[in-house]
Amino acid sequence: MKFSVLATTVATAVAVLASGCADPDPATVGETTFDLSPEQSTRVHADKVDSIAATVPQAIRDRGTLVVTGSSGTAPPLRFYATDDRTIVGSEVDFASLVADILGLKLEITAADWSQNFVRIDSGEVDAFVSNVTVTEERKDKYDFATYRKDTVALELPNDSDLDFKDRTSLAGKRIGVGTGTNQEQLLVEWNQQNAAEGLAPIDIAYFQQTSDYYLALASHRLDGYLGPNPSAIYHSATAKQTKIVGTFSGAGTALQGEIAVTTKKDNGLIGPIQQALNYAIEHGTYQQVIDRWGLQSEQVTESRINPQGLPRKE
Repeated sequence: MKFSVLATTVATAVAVLASGCADPDPATVGETTFDLSPEQSTRVHADKVDSIAATVPQAIRDRGTLVVTGSSGTAPPLRFYATDDRTIVGSEVDFASLVADILGLKLEITAADWSQNFVRIDSGEVDAFVSNVTVTEERKDKYDFATYRKDTVALELPNDSDLDFKDRTSLAGKRIGVGTGTNQEQLLVEWNQQNAAEGLAPIDIAYFQQTSDYYLALASHRLDGYLGPNPSAIYHSATAKQTKIVGTFSGAGTALQGEIAVTTKKDNGLIGPIQQALNYAIEHGTYQQVIDRWGLQSEQVTESRINPQGLPRKE
Protein backbone atom coordinates (compact mmCIF):
# COMPACT_ATOMS: atom_id res chain seq x y z
CA MET A 1 0.00 0.00 0.00
CA LYS A 2 1.61 3.23 -1.11
CA PHE A 3 1.01 6.65 0.32
CA SER A 4 1.64 10.12 -0.99
CA VAL A 5 4.23 11.54 1.40
CA LEU A 6 4.49 15.26 1.82
CA ALA A 7 7.82 16.60 3.04
CA THR A 8 6.46 19.80 4.46
CA THR A 9 8.37 22.86 5.57
CA VAL A 10 6.50 26.00 6.45
CA ALA A 11 8.87 28.57 5.01
CA THR A 12 6.79 31.62 5.70
CA ALA A 13 7.33 33.41 8.98
CA VAL A 14 4.54 33.00 11.51
CA ALA A 15 3.67 35.86 13.84
CA VAL A 16 1.25 35.85 16.72
CA LEU A 17 0.66 39.51 17.51
CA ALA A 18 1.36 40.46 21.07
CA SER A 19 -1.11 42.06 23.42
CA GLY A 20 -1.07 45.81 23.21
CA CYS A 21 -1.04 45.93 19.42
CA ALA A 22 -3.95 47.37 17.52
CA ASP A 23 -5.50 43.90 17.11
CA PRO A 24 -4.21 41.35 19.64
CA ASP A 25 -6.21 38.39 18.38
CA PRO A 26 -5.04 37.27 14.92
CA ALA A 27 -2.33 34.74 14.04
CA THR A 28 -0.71 34.58 10.62
CA VAL A 29 0.21 31.36 8.84
CA GLY A 30 1.67 31.79 5.39
CA GLU A 31 -0.56 34.30 3.63
CA THR A 32 -3.58 33.65 5.85
CA THR A 33 -4.36 35.66 8.95
CA PHE A 34 -6.63 33.84 11.38
CA ASP A 35 -9.12 35.82 13.46
CA LEU A 36 -9.03 34.25 16.94
CA SER A 37 -11.26 36.86 18.55
CA PRO A 38 -14.70 36.12 20.01
CA GLU A 39 -16.26 38.99 18.01
CA GLN A 40 -15.46 37.44 14.60
CA SER A 41 -16.16 40.74 12.87
CA THR A 42 -14.77 39.37 9.61
CA ARG A 43 -17.06 36.33 9.48
CA VAL A 44 -18.60 35.76 6.04
CA HIS A 45 -22.39 36.18 5.83
CA ALA A 46 -25.00 35.61 3.15
CA ASP A 47 -28.56 36.75 2.49
CA LYS A 48 -31.54 34.46 2.94
CA VAL A 49 -32.57 32.63 -0.24
CA ASP A 50 -36.34 32.29 -0.04
CA SER A 51 -36.61 29.40 -2.50
CA ILE A 52 -34.16 27.30 -0.48
CA ALA A 53 -35.46 28.41 2.92
CA ALA A 54 -38.95 27.28 1.91
CA THR A 55 -37.71 23.67 1.70
CA VAL A 56 -36.64 23.53 5.37
CA PRO A 57 -38.89 21.28 7.50
CA GLN A 58 -41.77 23.31 8.94
CA ALA A 59 -40.89 22.62 12.58
CA ILE A 60 -37.44 24.12 12.12
CA ARG A 61 -38.81 27.09 10.18
CA ASP A 62 -41.31 27.75 12.97
CA ARG A 63 -38.56 27.58 15.58
CA GLY A 64 -36.35 29.90 13.55
CA THR A 65 -33.02 28.41 14.63
CA LEU A 66 -30.51 25.93 13.27
CA VAL A 67 -29.01 24.09 16.24
CA VAL A 68 -25.55 22.79 15.40
CA THR A 69 -23.23 20.68 17.53
CA GLY A 70 -19.54 19.92 17.20
CA SER A 71 -16.49 18.82 19.10
CA SER A 72 -15.38 20.92 22.02
CA GLY A 73 -11.69 20.08 21.88
CA THR A 74 -10.51 20.47 18.31
CA ALA A 75 -7.88 22.93 17.17
CA PRO A 76 -7.58 25.93 14.84
CA PRO A 77 -8.57 26.53 12.17
CA LEU A 78 -11.48 24.07 12.34
CA ARG A 79 -13.43 24.53 15.59
CA PHE A 80 -11.90 25.99 18.72
CA TYR A 81 -12.38 28.42 21.57
CA ALA A 82 -11.59 32.05 20.85
CA THR A 83 -9.29 34.16 22.98
CA ASP A 84 -12.01 34.58 25.60
CA ASP A 85 -11.98 30.78 26.18
CA ARG A 86 -15.78 30.73 25.86
CA THR A 87 -16.81 31.50 22.28
CA ILE A 88 -16.56 28.69 19.73
CA VAL A 89 -15.18 29.89 16.40
CA GLY A 90 -13.44 28.48 13.33
CA SER A 91 -14.08 27.34 9.80
CA GLU A 92 -16.69 24.77 10.81
CA VAL A 93 -18.68 27.47 12.61
CA ASP A 94 -18.40 29.70 9.53
CA PHE A 95 -19.72 26.99 7.20
CA ALA A 96 -22.64 26.38 9.57
CA SER A 97 -23.27 30.12 9.79
CA LEU A 98 -23.35 30.42 6.00
CA VAL A 99 -25.90 27.60 5.73
CA ALA A 100 -28.06 29.15 8.45
CA ASP A 101 -27.98 32.54 6.73
CA ILE A 102 -29.13 31.12 3.40
CA LEU A 103 -31.87 29.11 5.12
CA GLY A 104 -33.07 32.21 6.97
CA LEU A 105 -32.33 30.72 10.39
CA LYS A 106 -30.46 31.96 13.44
CA LEU A 107 -27.42 29.79 14.17
CA GLU A 108 -27.18 28.23 17.62
CA ILE A 109 -23.73 26.72 18.26
CA THR A 110 -23.23 24.01 20.89
CA ALA A 111 -20.41 21.61 21.78
CA ALA A 112 -19.99 18.08 23.10
CA ASP A 113 -17.44 15.29 23.11
CA TRP A 114 -17.06 13.53 19.77
CA SER A 115 -19.23 10.47 20.43
CA GLN A 116 -21.89 12.52 22.22
CA ASN A 117 -22.42 14.61 19.10
CA PHE A 118 -23.84 11.56 17.32
CA VAL A 119 -26.04 10.83 20.33
CA ARG A 120 -27.40 14.38 20.19
CA ILE A 121 -28.25 13.93 16.51
CA ASP A 122 -29.94 10.59 17.28
CA SER A 123 -32.12 12.13 20.00
CA GLY A 124 -33.12 15.16 17.94
CA GLU A 125 -31.54 17.50 20.49
CA VAL A 126 -29.65 19.20 17.66
CA ASP A 127 -30.28 19.58 13.94
CA ALA A 128 -26.80 19.06 12.52
CA PHE A 129 -23.27 18.00 13.41
CA VAL A 130 -20.68 20.25 11.72
CA SER A 131 -17.20 19.47 12.96
CA ASN A 132 -14.85 17.76 10.51
CA VAL A 133 -17.15 14.72 10.14
CA THR A 134 -16.05 12.25 7.46
CA VAL A 135 -18.58 10.40 5.32
CA THR A 136 -18.35 6.67 6.03
CA GLU A 137 -20.46 3.80 4.74
CA GLU A 138 -21.20 2.73 8.30
CA ARG A 139 -22.38 6.19 9.34
CA LYS A 140 -24.64 6.41 6.29
CA ASP A 141 -26.84 3.72 7.87
CA LYS A 142 -28.03 6.27 10.45
CA TYR A 143 -27.14 9.70 9.07
CA ASP A 144 -27.38 11.86 5.97
CA PHE A 145 -24.43 13.88 4.68
CA ALA A 146 -23.94 17.00 2.57
CA THR A 147 -20.27 17.42 1.70
CA TYR A 148 -18.34 20.70 1.86
CA ARG A 149 -14.62 19.84 2.16
CA LYS A 150 -12.12 17.19 1.19
CA ASP A 151 -10.89 15.04 4.05
CA THR A 152 -7.11 15.05 4.35
CA VAL A 153 -5.24 13.83 7.42
CA ALA A 154 -1.62 14.46 8.36
CA LEU A 155 1.06 12.68 10.33
CA GLU A 156 2.78 15.14 12.65
CA LEU A 157 6.09 14.38 14.40
CA PRO A 158 8.30 16.34 16.82
CA ASN A 159 10.81 18.50 14.97
CA ASP A 160 13.74 16.54 16.38
CA SER A 161 12.26 13.13 15.57
CA ASP A 162 14.66 10.76 13.80
CA LEU A 163 11.79 8.69 12.41
CA ASP A 164 12.38 8.34 8.66
CA PHE A 165 8.75 8.06 7.54
CA LYS A 166 8.17 6.31 4.22
CA ASP A 167 4.82 4.53 4.66
CA ARG A 168 2.73 2.71 7.29
CA THR A 169 5.54 0.23 7.93
CA SER A 170 7.61 3.09 9.37
CA LEU A 171 5.16 3.29 12.28
CA ALA A 172 5.71 -0.29 13.47
CA GLY A 173 6.65 -0.24 17.15
CA LYS A 174 5.95 3.52 17.45
CA ARG A 175 3.48 5.25 19.76
CA ILE A 176 1.04 7.23 17.62
CA GLY A 177 -1.80 9.38 18.94
CA VAL A 178 -5.21 9.52 17.26
CA GLY A 179 -8.72 10.65 18.19
CA THR A 180 -11.05 7.86 19.25
CA GLY A 181 -14.06 7.20 17.02
CA THR A 182 -12.58 9.19 14.12
CA ASN A 183 -11.78 8.13 10.59
CA GLN A 184 -8.12 8.79 11.46
CA GLU A 185 -8.39 6.03 14.06
CA GLN A 186 -9.93 3.68 11.52
CA LEU A 187 -7.11 4.43 9.10
CA LEU A 188 -4.43 3.87 11.75
CA VAL A 189 -6.04 0.61 12.89
CA GLU A 190 -6.09 -0.56 9.26
CA TRP A 191 -2.39 0.23 8.89
CA ASN A 192 -1.69 -1.66 12.12
CA GLN A 193 -3.57 -4.71 10.86
CA GLN A 194 -1.65 -4.65 7.59
CA ASN A 195 1.64 -4.33 9.47
CA ALA A 196 0.71 -7.28 11.71
CA ALA A 197 -0.13 -9.39 8.66
CA GLU A 198 3.42 -8.72 7.45
CA GLY A 199 4.92 -9.73 10.80
CA LEU A 200 5.83 -6.20 11.90
CA ALA A 201 5.73 -4.88 15.45
CA PRO A 202 2.34 -3.37 16.42
CA ILE A 203 1.68 0.35 16.45
CA ASP A 204 1.05 1.55 20.00
CA ILE A 205 -2.14 3.58 19.46
CA ALA A 206 -2.63 6.25 22.13
CA TYR A 207 -5.77 8.19 23.05
CA PHE A 208 -6.16 11.47 24.95
CA GLN A 209 -9.17 13.65 25.75
CA GLN A 210 -8.35 16.85 23.90
CA THR A 211 -6.28 17.89 20.88
CA SER A 212 -4.15 20.03 23.17
CA ASP A 213 -3.25 16.87 25.11
CA TYR A 214 -1.87 15.27 21.93
CA TYR A 215 0.24 18.33 21.27
CA LEU A 216 1.61 18.31 24.82
CA ALA A 217 2.43 14.63 24.46
CA LEU A 218 4.23 15.32 21.18
CA ALA A 219 6.23 18.16 22.72
CA SER A 220 7.29 15.98 25.67
CA HIS A 221 8.04 12.99 23.40
CA ARG A 222 5.44 10.80 25.06
CA LEU A 223 4.18 10.31 21.51
CA ASP A 224 6.24 9.51 18.45
CA GLY A 225 3.57 11.04 16.22
CA TYR A 226 -0.02 12.23 15.93
CA LEU A 227 -2.43 11.46 13.08
CA GLY A 228 -5.04 14.21 12.82
CA PRO A 229 -6.82 16.64 10.49
CA ASN A 230 -4.43 18.26 8.02
CA PRO A 231 -5.67 21.87 8.50
CA SER A 232 -5.00 21.70 12.24
CA ALA A 233 -1.61 20.07 11.67
CA ILE A 234 -0.59 22.88 9.32
CA TYR A 235 -1.72 25.52 11.81
CA HIS A 236 -0.08 23.84 14.81
CA SER A 237 3.24 23.03 13.14
CA ALA A 238 3.51 26.59 11.84
CA THR A 239 2.56 28.44 15.01
CA ALA A 240 4.02 26.23 17.75
CA LYS A 241 7.17 25.48 15.70
CA GLN A 242 7.68 22.25 17.65
CA THR A 243 6.47 19.74 15.09
CA LYS A 244 6.66 18.86 11.40
CA ILE A 245 4.29 17.22 8.94
CA VAL A 246 5.85 14.19 7.23
CA GLY A 247 2.89 12.72 5.40
CA THR A 248 -0.62 13.56 4.21
CA PHE A 249 -3.30 11.04 3.25
CA SER A 250 -6.91 10.84 2.18
CA GLY A 251 -9.02 10.19 5.25
CA ALA A 252 -10.63 7.32 3.35
CA GLY A 253 -7.39 5.56 2.42
CA THR A 254 -5.69 5.18 -0.93
CA ALA A 255 -8.71 4.01 -2.93
CA LEU A 256 -10.93 7.03 -2.27
CA GLN A 257 -10.73 10.76 -1.55
CA GLY A 258 -12.52 11.19 1.76
CA GLU A 259 -15.03 14.02 2.18
CA ILE A 260 -16.11 16.12 5.16
CA ALA A 261 -19.84 16.76 5.44
CA VAL A 262 -22.63 18.34 7.41
CA THR A 263 -24.31 15.47 9.25
CA THR A 264 -28.03 15.14 10.07
CA LYS A 265 -30.35 12.39 11.28
CA LYS A 266 -31.29 10.17 8.36
CA ASP A 267 -34.41 11.09 6.42
CA ASN A 268 -35.37 14.05 8.65
CA GLY A 269 -35.82 16.30 5.60
CA LEU A 270 -32.99 18.69 6.39
CA ILE A 271 -30.06 17.44 4.31
CA GLY A 272 -31.60 18.56 0.99
CA PRO A 273 -31.96 22.21 2.03
CA ILE A 274 -28.45 22.15 3.53
CA GLN A 275 -26.97 20.79 0.30
CA GLN A 276 -28.82 23.44 -1.70
CA ALA A 277 -27.50 26.14 0.64
CA LEU A 278 -23.92 24.89 0.29
CA ASN A 279 -24.16 24.74 -3.51
CA TYR A 280 -25.65 28.24 -3.57
CA ALA A 281 -22.72 29.45 -1.46
CA ILE A 282 -20.25 27.72 -3.79
CA GLU A 283 -21.90 29.21 -6.88
CA HIS A 284 -22.10 32.74 -5.46
CA GLY A 285 -18.62 32.99 -3.93
CA THR A 286 -19.32 33.09 -0.19
CA TYR A 287 -18.07 29.52 0.20
CA GLN A 288 -14.76 30.58 -1.37
CA GLN A 289 -14.54 33.47 1.07
CA VAL A 290 -14.78 31.05 4.02
CA ILE A 291 -12.18 28.77 2.42
CA ASP A 292 -9.81 31.73 1.96
CA ARG A 293 -10.50 33.10 5.44
CA TRP A 294 -9.24 29.89 7.07
CA GLY A 295 -6.57 28.82 4.56
CA LEU A 296 -8.40 25.70 3.40
CA GLN A 297 -7.71 26.01 -0.34
CA SER A 298 -6.32 22.48 -0.58
CA GLU A 299 -9.59 21.10 0.81
CA GLN A 300 -12.19 22.99 -1.19
CA VAL A 301 -14.75 21.21 -3.36
CA THR A 302 -16.63 22.32 -6.47
CA GLU A 303 -20.01 21.02 -5.34
CA SER A 304 -21.81 19.64 -2.31
CA ARG A 305 -22.95 16.05 -2.68
CA ILE A 306 -25.49 14.09 -0.66
CA ASN A 307 -24.31 10.74 0.73
CA PRO A 308 -21.40 10.05 -1.65
CA GLN A 309 -19.27 6.93 -1.33
CA GLY A 310 -17.58 7.01 2.06
CA LEU A 311 -14.85 5.36 4.03
CA PRO A 312 -15.41 1.58 3.70
CA ARG A 313 -17.00 -0.45 6.47
CA LYS A 314 -14.77 -1.98 9.08
CA GLU A 315 -14.03 -5.60 8.36
